[in-house]
Amino acid sequence: MNNEITTKIDIFQKKEIRKVIYGNEWWFSVVDVVEALTDSLQPSKYWTAMKARVKDEADFQLSTICRQLKLESSDRKKYETDCANTEGIFRIIQSIPSQKAEPFKRWLAKVGYERVQEIEDPELGTKRTRAIYKAKGYPDSWIEKRMRGIEVRETLTTEWKNRGVKEGKEYSILTAEISKAAFGMTPSEYQKLKGLKRENLRDHMNDLELIFTMLGEASTTKIAKGKNAQGFIKNKTAAQKGGAVAGNARKDLELKSGEKVSTSKNYLPNKKGGNVLK
Repeated sequence: MNNEITTKIDIFQKKEIRKVIYGNEWWFSVVDVVEALTDSLQPSKYWTAMKARVKDEADFQLSTICRQLKLESSDRKKYETDCANTEGIFRIIQSIPSQKAEPFKRWLAKVGYERVQEIEDPELGTKRTRAIYKAKGYPDSWIEKRMRGIEVRETLTTEWKNRGVKEGKEYSILTAEISKAAFGMTPSEYQKLKGLKRENLRDHMNDLELIFTMLGEASTTKIAKGKNAQGFIKNKTAAQKGGAVAGNARKDLELKSGEKVSTSKNYLPNKKGGNVLK
């Protein structure tokens, strides 16, 4: 069985559903599903109470159909999260009294079918990611930079993996080092600047912020390769130097333009329901 490959976000009726490929199939965040179907302000507590209720009523534990998989949270770090595959999610939905259940089941079946298509043609996954951003109101020029940024990030993390850096905490530390050198802020500090909670930071960056993020990560990859950095410590040094390349370029631009690159603007939905940089 394959291990986790990648984490993505899907949208169901404007609700984000985190999912991860495990064993060549999609596994979905149970808490996100609960939130989407119940509109609960505390989906984690709802899920905990739901597990206890089902255990008492049916002598069956919902946790037995779940698997703890690492999903990215609002602080861009990955945490062990209750996830279930399509079959498991259908079982969980049966225990949720919600009028949204039937549309969600159809959506879930569609997502499963799309995964089969993506296995046969990986390019479809990229096309669907573009379509999701388009549906959320992002301009084409921004989408192009965001997609390029995803490629740069994947190239960097592949390089880290090949050089003995451990996924999870070490990836987060190195990412923070690049961000501090490039923008003078860690990702969590950057999120606070933009007023974000669970949202993906990069989905709320403007064009220049994305460009300097790419420059920092691409430079880190280049330096790690050039110095043949092995292990966490040497790759941390490469991350600091790579981020500094972007940081120096950012400071030079700010000096000559008289404007800051990092801003508090984001793509959070406005009162009319659209996504605009504000």
